[in-house]
Amino acid sequence: MYPNVITKTFEMPNGQKITIETGKLAKQADGSVVVRQGNAMLLATVVANQEAKAGVDFLPLSVDYQEKFASAGKIPGGFLRREGKLSDNEILISRLVDRAIRPMFPDDFHADVQINIFLISADAEVQPDALAGLAASAALAVSDIPFNGPISEVRVAQVDGQYLINPTSTQLKNARMDLVVAASARDILMVEGSCEEVSEEEILEGLKTAHEAIRIQIQAQKELEAEVGKTEKRTYSHEVNDPELKAKLYELLYDKVYAVAQSGNANKHGRSEAFKAIKDEYIASLPEDHTIDLALVGKYYHDIEKDAARNLALNENKRLDGRKPDEIRPIWCEVDYLPSPHGSSVFTRGETQSLTTVTLGTKLDEQIIDSVMLSGYQKFMLHYNFPGFSTGEVKPNRAPGRREVGHGNLAFRALKQVLPPEDENPYTIRVVSDILESNGSSSMATVCAGSLALMDAGVKIKGPVSGIAMGMISDSKTGKYTVLSDILGDEDHLGDMDFKVTGTAEGITACQMDIKVDGLSYEVLAQALSQAKKGRLHILGIMNQTISEPRPEMKPHAPRSVTIRIEQNQIGAVIGPGGKVVQEIQKESGATVVIEEKDNAGYVNIFATNDESMKKAVSRVKGIVAVPEIGEVYDGKVKTIMPFGAFVEFLPGKDGLLHISEIKWDRLESMEGVMEVGEEVKVKLVEIDKKTGKYRLSRKVLLPKPEGKPAQS
Repeated sequence: MYPNVITKTFEMPNGQKITIETGKLAKQADGSVVVRQGNAMLLATVVANQEAKAGVDFLPLSVDYQEKFASAGKIPGGFLRREGKLSDNEILISRLVDRAIRPMFPDDFHADVQINIFLISADAEVQPDALAGLAASAALAVSDIPFNGPISEVRVAQVDGQYLINPTSTQLKNARMDLVVAASARDILMVEGSCEEVSEEEILEGLKTAHEAIRIQIQAQKELEAEVGKTEKRTYSHEVNDPELKAKLYELLYDKVYAVAQSGNANKHGRSEAFKAIKDEYIASLPEDHTIDLALVGKYYHDIEKDAARNLALNENKRLDGRKPDEIRPIWCEVDYLPSPHGSSVFTRGETQSLTTVTLGTKLDEQIIDSVMLSGYQKFMLHYNFPGFSTGEVKPNRAPGRREVGHGNLAFRALKQVLPPEDENPYTIRVVSDILESNGSSSMATVCAGSLALMDAGVKIKGPVSGIAMGMISDSKTGKYTVLSDILGDEDHLGDMDFKVTGTAEGITACQMDIKVDGLSYEVLAQALSQAKKGRLHILGIMNQTISEPRPEMKPHAPRSVTIRIEQNQIGAVIGPGGKVVQEIQKESGATVVIEEKDNAGYVNIFATNDESMKKAVSRVKGIVAVPEIGEVYDGKVKTIMPFGAFVEFLPGKDGLLHISEIKWDRLESMEGVMEVGEEVKVKLVEIDKKTGKYRLSRKVLLPKPEGKPAQS
């Protein structure tokens, strides 16, 4: 029996048609949909347990986005030839969906929820990440899982001054601004993107354009939800509460907690210990036979801490560490801290510190990209590491987690905008940020430290880049709100917004925003962007006191690069049979030689760590591709000796005959004892046979002519 399939088709402002289909695939999931635009199709499923696990007081949500290679008619690379763990790109798209979806679940819903999104058909001109959030929300809409949605995501790009929604891959190549925006019908929820030094006003205009398009997608989901008959969601009871205990704890402890918050202790651990002491003192005061649920005490005490810190900011414009809302923590930075890397820096802001290195490599070090939508090479990499000791924790060192991938990608996008164009940059660049201390904004510390280290390495970036994390605390009842600059880790946790902005003195290069509260107006966003610009420029001013532009010269041990353009038909001569010639050049000179063919020409990239190696390699390559010219003088080497003269290699791979009569002005009867194989000799090219192409050399024309000898004809 054919399933009962329900579809909803709607049109976007630019004429794109999107279809949401449910009832055909994955019917045993709580909710499943297929979203289609062009030939791109995403299958999204959602499953939630009925009950929460014991002791769980949060939402155990997992979002996995995966691209099936078959969707693009490709077979995966690697030994196994099958999809394995999620790639960094798939993790980043998973995070885009997770960050938009998670705040929309009810606060008291704690059952395990799993969302899977599969790219099952690819379209080279349709970016699937712009459809993933729509697919996940639609799957929730056709399920009975409690969800305060729907929401959706779109991409907005600025191309030639126009704002385009979900542009094609071709259009995206010329984008000056590229943002993925998630929103509910009322509010912006999440922003992620990169820009070419755009203004704050352009960002706001892009958000407004995206929001208008998102509302169309949300209306379509509501209509689909009603048609499927899932407007009523399941009932649940995942929390045990004791209002009397909560009220009693607030009465006993709130003033004490507020006093600690008000003290302005800038030390994270000292402040944490002071808060903990109040809770421990209360628990110690309880009789041994008490029946109070200590788990509830911990939960309510956390709420007291949160309310005290928020009220301090709203009522007194004062923060946990004593700063004013727009005040930046003390900063110090240093470059060239490590002697061996090609570039290094230390950037410390408050209790957050990044030690960052830059390594310059050759074309052989480029990263191979082999994904469903992209194949090729990447010359810039940025890796972010967050060891446990940075927060005083004991934690095993494992492979990078999703958070590390996401934070590293934000810094990657921020710095990529200022790198020199690829045709002007022969190097593969790797930036590594190791977070040594953390109390908020470690990804922004990575941006600042990365910019300093790049300049220390002599990379010709457009300009220094700094980053700042903005926060907000608001009260929906009174309408009060406070925008916070350079937020602490605690403020990120207890606040309503985490808005990271990076840029140069000229404009914004990347941004990332997560909203945890309803009702964030564009006026608040405008204030946050304006305050962020002020903070960003303040940080740049301090960075510029350390180093304000790239070093004119790279470190002595950094690889130098020379690129030689050769004719297309000369590539084979430089490589040699089976790579023999290029291997000899590398072995003899100690340099690295990489040859590539593009634009109907050959490009020989030579990398060496000292001048001697570079000169040897350049000389060999130029010699191989040089065109012999009659009348030119060359430094040759005797290759073989014959009775009638010697064959001399005057250019790599090119031998000429030095006849016995052309060695000296004196007449020689034989070649015995005149020259040796391997002997270096200076010769002049005097003739190229037009029929055979053979070369005739002379040595004696370079020697003084004895008196009485007739002139050389």
